[in-house]
Amino acid sequence: MKKGIIFIAIISTFFSCEKMLIGEDAVNNPEANFELFWNDFDQHYSLFQIRGWDWDSVYATHRPMINMQTTEQELFDTFKSMVAYLDDSHTFVARVHNNFNRDLDFYASGSEDDKQVEVEFSVDLVKEKYLENLKDIPHEDEDGQYFYGNIKDQDIGYLYLSNIGLEDHDFMDDVLKDIGSNKAIILDIRGNGGGEDVLAQAIAGRFADKRKLVYTVQDRNGPKHSDFSKKREYYTEVKGKEHYDKPLIVLTDKITVSAAEILLLHLRAFDKVTFMGTETSGDFSDTSMRRFLPNGFQYQYSIMQFLLPDGSSLDGIGHIPDVYIRNSEADILAGNDKVMERAIEYITDL
Repeated sequence: MKKGIIFIAIISTFFSCEKMLIGEDAVNNPEANFELFWNDFDQHYSLFQIRGWDWDSVYATHRPMINMQTTEQELFDTFKSMVAYLDDSHTFVARVHNNFNRDLDFYASGSEDDKQVEVEFSVDLVKEKYLENLKDIPHEDEDGQYFYGNIKDQDIGYLYLSNIGLEDHDFMDDVLKDIGSNKAIILDIRGNGGGEDVLAQAIAGRFADKRKLVYTVQDRNGPKHSDFSKKREYYTEVKGKEHYDKPLIVLTDKITVSAAEILLLHLRAFDKVTFMGTETSGDFSDTSMRRFLPNGFQYQYSIMQFLLPDGSSLDGIGHIPDVYIRNSEADILAGNDKVMERAIEYITDL
């Protein structure tokens, strides 16, 4: 699931879905909306146990704040506080106003640090200072950047993906034909907002050497926080025409999220892969359809749990890099990407 697509279709789906989801006769007052909101999460949100959240305590803290005189803004602020407690970027609450135009009050859980992380990385700096023989990868993602090339004066290839949102994985044939002769490749997914899990699996398959169980998934399917479906197993395996069997260095940061983290679940199975940068977001789950309250508020939440083969989870933790290194905003302003430079140094020492 791609974090960056949360805004898409909020308006266009509102009229078609509202009555279907909340019912024709739903009571619309602050107290009723609060109860619907809390209970919907209680019955369907998937990560209470994995993350150790006490949702009853959230009720006890926030319910006394709401009465029949609570304003819409006060109710929205209360829901923001409840969602913030979950620290899960796949979970949001939104308010449409001004006659349903694109002016939104929108809050995504766990997004408080995003702006700081964003200034610790610059695609333009990477392109201008470190790369040569750049080629863009064709795509239909208006906001995305996808390109590859070589590190200047080094036997190192480089691939940057801003999202896991390309139409298919055939682009990897061209990428590996062009940079696959290098002694190592840097795969840069810093700031990657996610996308399609199936595509993540296919990209990873270009670096696979055998079939291997990498994670399992369960859906929340009952009223208890422990109610889940039977585990579905997901494997990494060889995919595509072109493959790469030499060292792969993967660069990550705190806003590497969702399907990008699924890609990492696959890549971590290979000994030749090294993660470098900072821990990732730790948000793996697919999400519910957008939910609607009688007052028009919209929200969404995680509905699955992803587990490693040993039964543990990285949800709320993220992938921990093998080599921890983080840029500062000052580094970027000074024209230096310490993460890139450490990756290049690491490869030259191999």
